[in-house]
Amino acid sequence: MNPTTFGCGGMNRGASMPDMPLCAPLRQLKQEHLPLRKAMDIFYSTAERLFEGSGTERYDIFHTLRDQVADFTEQLKKHSRKEDDGLFPMMARYIGREVGPIAVMEYEHEQAEQHLLRFLDAADQDDSGIKVEDVKTITGYAVQAYSILTEHFSKEENVLFPMAENMLSLKEKEQLNNMIQEL
Repeated sequence: MNPTTFGCGGMNRGASMPDMPLCAPLRQLKQEHLPLRKAMDIFYSTAERLFEGSGTERYDIFHTLRDQVADFTEQLKKHSRKEDDGLFPMMARYIGREVGPIAVMEYEHEQAEQHLLRFLDAADQDDSGIKVEDVKTITGYAVQAYSILTEHFSKEENVLFPMAENMLSLKEKEQLNNMIQEL
């Protein structure tokens, strides 16, 4: 594959810059954040309405929130798998995995996933067993995931993806591209 077609310059060891052009697989990962952010903003807005709502209205909003978070979680899993199984292991060869950026990114993936799963597990209970106070607590799990992922996406876009662009060889970028396309 021709580097100009692929959109990569091979091994560029210059300083990381958030606005630098990214190769195809990194650009795709970054672009996948757009619909994820939109879905997060929607469920966050629903969560805010839930906190402002009253009485049985809260339960209706809660059901809507549950569906939104479930859909978002499925989208996020597909995206995260590309990073967890592709990008992160490739970068870890250069910078390690125990501490540093990859450790932080994996930890944030894990934390966000745990909050989303806690929300979904609790939200799937029988409505008759969920009190209004519980609805607020359960909704807090989704809000925590939103908070973690908002910052996480920013770190990836402004630090990790430019770092990967500089660090990975053209061959590794091609491998990452193939893996992402398969997933």
